Amino acid sequence: MTAQLIFAGREFVALPQGALYWPDRRALIVADLHFEKASWFAALGQMLPPYDSVATLSHLTALARETGAHAFWCLGDSFHDSRGCERLPRAAREMLRALTGSLDWLWVAGNHDAELIDHCGGRIVDEAEIDGLVLRHEADPCDPRPELSGHFHPKLRVVARGRQVARRCFVASRTKLILPAFGSLTGGLDAGHPEIVRAVGAGAQALVPVNDRLLRFPLAA
Repeated sequence: MTAQLIFAGREFVALPQGALYWPDRRALIVADLHFEKASWFAALGQMLPPYDSVATLSHLTALARETGAHAFWCLGDSFHDSRGCERLPRAAREMLRALTGSLDWLWVAGNHDAELIDHCGGRIVDEAEIDGLVLRHEADPCDPRPELSGHFHPKLRVVARGRQVARRCFVASRTKLILPAFGSLTGGLDAGHPEIVRAVGAGAQALVPVNDRLLRFPLAA
């Protein structure tokens, strides 16, 4: 776990699973879990395998154990809709309760779960500021403060040996760091999409943790 990422003068570790670890705070930071996305689509008649929440929670539980994290901060759209927590199957609810009951758990509200109600533990906030870093769901291009956010589900798409390969990635500029979607049932937006570049400003890079290294790909303005 050595893909070091320096942002706003602070040291983080970018994890290939799409999470960010902050050693000084012993905190794991994730974005866009989208719990119960499958059940939301099922209610509309589009049947998807109903295992997305358990799969995502299994990965979160493993990361918490591997890193020894004391805190978990979720940067919005943790549920696919504001009633998602109520639809969690029993196994998923028990897994989530075990995490929120043992860790300093923070839910930042997103556009999908803006009216989230506390049925699953943890604290719910619109945004937070920790050690000078703003935690919010969607990047604010007008805010000059250093900021961690999600929302865009960035993925880097490159052509390798004649094939297009897509990898979830972080997108960073001097004051903005966008995390990839962590959820098991989430798509992605090209890291170079104009909306992402507009959100982070000049000098943006796509960052991909690979084999304990952080690969950097400049994004065109």
